[in-house]
Amino acid sequence: MTGSEQEMLKAPKADIISTVEFNHTGELLATGDKGGRVVIFQREQESKNQVHRRGEYNVYSTFQSHEPEFDYLKSLEIEEKINKIRWLPQQNAAYFLLSTNDKTVKLWKVSERDKRPEGYNLKDEEGRLRDPATITTLRVPVLRPMDLMVEATPRRVFANAHTYHINSISVNSDYETYMSADDLRINLWNFEITNQSFNIVDIKPANMEELTEVITAAEFHPHHCNTFVYSSSKGTIRLCDMRASALCDRHTKFFEEPEDPSNRSFFSEIISSISDVKFSHSGRYIMTRDYLTVKVWDLNMENRPIETYQVHDYLRSKLCSLYENDCIFDKFECVWNGSDSVIMTGSYNNFFRMFDRNTKRDVTLEASRENSKPRAILKPRKVCVGGKRRKDEISVDSLDFSKKILHTAWHPSENIIAVAATNNLYIFQDKVN
Repeated sequence: MTGSEQEMLKAPKADIISTVEFNHTGELLATGDKGGRVVIFQREQESKNQVHRRGEYNVYSTFQSHEPEFDYLKSLEIEEKINKIRWLPQQNAAYFLLSTNDKTVKLWKVSERDKRPEGYNLKDEEGRLRDPATITTLRVPVLRPMDLMVEATPRRVFANAHTYHINSISVNSDYETYMSADDLRINLWNFEITNQSFNIVDIKPANMEELTEVITAAEFHPHHCNTFVYSSSKGTIRLCDMRASALCDRHTKFFEEPEDPSNRSFFSEIISSISDVKFSHSGRYIMTRDYLTVKVWDLNMENRPIETYQVHDYLRSKLCSLYENDCIFDKFECVWNGSDSVIMTGSYNNFFRMFDRNTKRDVTLEASRENSKPRAILKPRKVCVGGKRRKDEISVDSLDFSKKILHTAWHPSENIIAVAATNNLYIFQDKVN
């Protein structure tokens, strides 16, 4: 793989990237950060004299999506941090995307302007209204070329529907509706209607003292608009069918792997919590990420996953200190490649892992300044647990837990990946011979 790095400024907290998402063609890549900003990168078109430049992503548009707010009723600050971005398929020249913080989802239109109208009848050249008595002739306005401007305008604001923090948004395959999920409820929205949503899942108990689990992630099926899944902090996944009833409190399928009693420990419940759930592009499989593993489930088999991949099993002995420094609560995401044959997820020390489902081979790669010179080859990394350390290995005791890769994205059809490491975005692509 070769690396090209999109550098951001040195990390104030606001610059820490909180979500990464390619659009449906892979031509655009959006990142959201803790400061409430969305930055969109556009892929360079190939030119005759610079064939190898294809694949470079440059900044296309930057806009402030969310501002910090204050909830006076609850005396709570509402962070501006962007939790998720989801693109809508492109219908015309403009692009549309959804972005959300803890409470409010916004639909943004991103469009280009390279012409401006001149020769208004009712306004002068500065834009001031003219006195109608002075208008004696009619002019035909003309469009004059101007420097390209990329405008981001909020088209819809979907607010006031979530008591708890929104952790997921997912666009339905009918492209008319989407859902937003918080800790205890999932709401279904129509893109055209901002003042009401339908509550499709509600797991809030009548007595909050009886609360045993929360919703951690939710996603629509890629092809069936009636089906969605959501995962829980108890390590379970529920598949729901909106045709069965309007309120999907009773699931259609329930995916859970029974725990091995010999592995039981104080940390079992914390590390079994699922931090991300993703349908495969084919719609046949679900991938889930918990603290130590990635699992692939077949929709037709509920009692156990068909594949389990150890992401960083060497941390099993370190759970005590990871609990003390709060890292054990980190929420790692996972992604499929375009053909569902390889999966990718992040780890610590700026490492990220790839698992090939066909060959069962896996690799650990590192996203860092040192190995991100343009067209540098990424070398596989190895972590050694004990005993003698080889020259190119890194000891588990010298891993940096402040450097973590929580957010990654994979181009929908090519081997191009985007990896967010704190406030830096790395884009790697397959080596071109």
